[in-house]
Amino acid sequence: MKAAPAAQKRLLDLAELDSVIDRLAHRRRTLPELAEIDDLSARVARLATQVIAAETEAGDLAREQAKAESDVDSVRVRAERDQKRLDSGQVTSPKDLASLQSEITSLNRRQSDLEEVVLEIMERREAADEQVTKLAAERDRLAGLRADAEDRRDAAFAEIDKENTEVKGKRGTVAAEIPADLLSLYEKLREQFGVGAAMLQGTRCLGCRTSLSIAEINRIKAASHDEVLRCEECRRILVRTPESGL
Repeated sequence: MKAAPAAQKRLLDLAELDSVIDRLAHRRRTLPELAEIDDLSARVARLATQVIAAETEAGDLAREQAKAESDVDSVRVRAERDQKRLDSGQVTSPKDLASLQSEITSLNRRQSDLEEVVLEIMERREAADEQVTKLAAERDRLAGLRADAEDRRDAAFAEIDKENTEVKGKRGTVAAEIPADLLSLYEKLREQFGVGAAMLQGTRCLGCRTSLSIAEINRIKAASHDEVLRCEECRRILVRTPESGL
């Protein structure tokens, strides 16, 4: 393949622009905010699960407390009813009086036991409610940090995308100045090796940083200025410039 030396040199400009585009893409993929957002999202998700579990426990305790309080009320009502019967003087049989007094004593003891149960449940429920509040507050705090990180990510994306658009515009201008067959070869090599063209500096290819053999250098010296050369090591297009010293 042959191409004017000026067109070949434009490949170096194109390669530099492509290098900038690649760096921008790498920067976009590796923004520290992305890892931060992933970490915070995972922590928020774990806390959300813990909040649900804590809320479930608190809800269970609330129902348990309501049942225990209902049991206390039921026993209290029975005790008050029996006490009224005892105080009314309607029960006169010694045996019935003894039985009624025994039942009242038993009910009072039962009420006292149930009230202790209610207090114990209330303490557990209070602790569960505090845990819900604590976990929800931490979840919301982390969600706020994630939102801040997302804002920083979006701002960085906008900056990178703006620069990328500008560089791609310059690339289009440069690519339009390169013959189609030479550009096609460059694009094919770039797809294979990441960089499609490199400068020959002295006896070294700046694409693979390899010093070429004496035989290869002699071959390059003998080649016409419009011949498109390839590096014998990395197979990229080898562009000669005044810095090549040939």
